[in-house]
Amino acid sequence: MSHDEVQLAELVSALSHALDMTEGQPVGHSIRACWIGVQVGIDLGLNSAELTDLYYTILLKDIGCSTTAARVCQLYLTDDIMFKRKAKFLDHTAPQFLRYLIANAGMKQNLIDRFKLIIDTALQTGEISFELTDTRCHRGADIARQMRFSEAVAQGITDLDEHWDGKGLPRKKTGPAISLNARVALMAQVTDVFFASEGAAAALAEVKRRAGTWFDPQLVDALMRIGADPAFWSSLADPALQERVVAFEAIKDARPVNDDYLDDIAAAFAEVIDAKTPYTSGHSDRVALFSNMIAVELNLSDDECRHLRRAALLHDIGKLGVSNSILDKPGKLDDDEWAEIKRHPALGRAVLSRVAAFRDLAEVAGNHHERLDGKGYPVGIAGDEIDLHSRIVAVADVFDALTADRPYRKAMSPDQALAILDEMTGPALDATCVAALKAALITMEAAKAA
Repeated sequence: MSHDEVQLAELVSALSHALDMTEGQPVGHSIRACWIGVQVGIDLGLNSAELTDLYYTILLKDIGCSTTAARVCQLYLTDDIMFKRKAKFLDHTAPQFLRYLIANAGMKQNLIDRFKLIIDTALQTGEISFELTDTRCHRGADIARQMRFSEAVAQGITDLDEHWDGKGLPRKKTGPAISLNARVALMAQVTDVFFASEGAAAALAEVKRRAGTWFDPQLVDALMRIGADPAFWSSLADPALQERVVAFEAIKDARPVNDDYLDDIAAAFAEVIDAKTPYTSGHSDRVALFSNMIAVELNLSDDECRHLRRAALLHDIGKLGVSNSILDKPGKLDDDEWAEIKRHPALGRAVLSRVAAFRDLAEVAGNHHERLDGKGYPVGIAGDEIDLHSRIVAVADVFDALTADRPYRKAMSPDQALAILDEMTGPALDATCVAALKAALITMEAAKAA
């Protein structure tokens, strides 16, 4: 299975939609921010190599954000996606941030507990902000390196929340000491946040207001020149903007994605997915391993095994769009929360369907919670409507979930998990796939004992 025709720009721009979900941003935020930032780069006279690094910095600016989701829920006792979305409008002055906490933190707590939470977190704002930003930026930079991007891209992600006046995070860099890619990316981010919510005039006014504090005045001047043209703003609303963004980058840096590179990107994104909650650390890797063991037992070809590993690595990408207040809840989910959980396969299918190289993987992301008896979700397909790869990943997913700690229970032993798989065989899980997993586990134990 060759993917020599796949372009890196197409792949990364598609996956950026998953990052928009975990930050609670409107569909296409990273694509629009990329277009904004690249136009600023062109105005500044950046060369092709510099524009390429800027392009990927902006598309990947939020790649470390899933690492802070659980911590945000823990600290503020709230929906992390909502909390992050609203935080994008703040300039982080103390009175504004306090009002924000009062409006959004601990909304399900009683009045006394909410008051204590707000006071405690307000007093620790500096420490908390440093912790979250440092974790997000450095983990994001590491993942970008793992995806084979340049050090300029990694540094741009590291510096994303630094401010021109030295009051940003995590290192309080000032002025030109901040990566140019980061300076442009942050301004592009704020521009799109306000444009998507309040329109072009509000976006320009907000950026101008932060000139010299958050933003490099030279970059603000460039945006003001570009923003004077109504066509610039209408392009941001163009349904074909993603295609235009991909086409632009392809002219500058038409790097194809071969199978080895595609494997690396899938593995890196699996880390983004699993970082969403501490209870899924390593989950995607293990599901990929168990899926591969089943596939080998079933004598699938090398190409099919490779495809299946990628599908397993990315099967839960839709969970980036589900709040950790639900994913990490220790008790029983209510009906609304369960409905949110049941959305994640459809969200995953939508993200992976955006890029040709992953459209076949999208079926697995969309179907891995379907059951043979038609009582699964999100669609309720049954029997032969569920493809073999989805059946394999479903067995691997259930087995790993049962043998790992979850918010609501401790991990089971492999024997206990296999007993439950036996009960699910027929109504929910494919008997051949379950038998193949058992055979593979026996083979593995025999090899360990030898």
